[in-house]
Amino acid sequence: MKKIKWFLLLGLILISLVTWIANRSIEKVTKDLVYKDVNSIPKNKVGLLLGTSKYLRSGELNQYFENRIQATVDLYNAKKIEFIVISGDNRKMSYNEPQDMKRELLLRGIPEERIFLDYAGFRTYDSVIRMNKIFGQSNFTIISQDFHNRRAIFIAMKMNLQAIGYNATDVDVYNGFKTNIREKFARVKVFLDLMIHKEPKFLGESIEIK
Repeated sequence: MKKIKWFLLLGLILISLVTWIANRSIEKVTKDLVYKDVNSIPKNKVGLLLGTSKYLRSGELNQYFENRIQATVDLYNAKKIEFIVISGDNRKMSYNEPQDMKRELLLRGIPEERIFLDYAGFRTYDSVIRMNKIFGQSNFTIISQDFHNRRAIFIAMKMNLQAIGYNATDVDVYNGFKTNIREKFARVKVFLDLMIHKEPKFLGESIEIK
């Protein structure tokens, strides 16, 4: 019984250490590549808007969604991006992140011809790789909250892509608690995906952004 307890304790320590190293590494190498001031961020031709659901399970508007939309509008209006690729989950007929985000951007004045949809962005890892392999972009601006941008930029760096991030306003600690916990382990998963050279679930034909 004591041996089992020791193995469990060692396992917990190892998991904690690996998680800390993964998160620390990503924070360190991306610290100069994220921006929160629309005036100071460099211009890129295309922005990659990372998808999320419009509503929470409670039926309330998801602030992650709202804040990413506003950040995208701010970037576009400041002429810091010319086109927008919305990459998100569309694995169910009743759930369509890219379309929901597109509708919101159209309502706020973004021209439809400036918006491209990536329905196969099931994971951030897929979204970043598809930005290059499908949409042909090697330099782009990622739009999400800071914690999410850091992970996406790290993936781009490992793929030899030049990405920067524009940080949408985060949500309060209470509403973001579960997401922040999941993010800690998502960063560990990134290292595993990179180690095995994992490919996106889907690729497909190239889409030219003119």
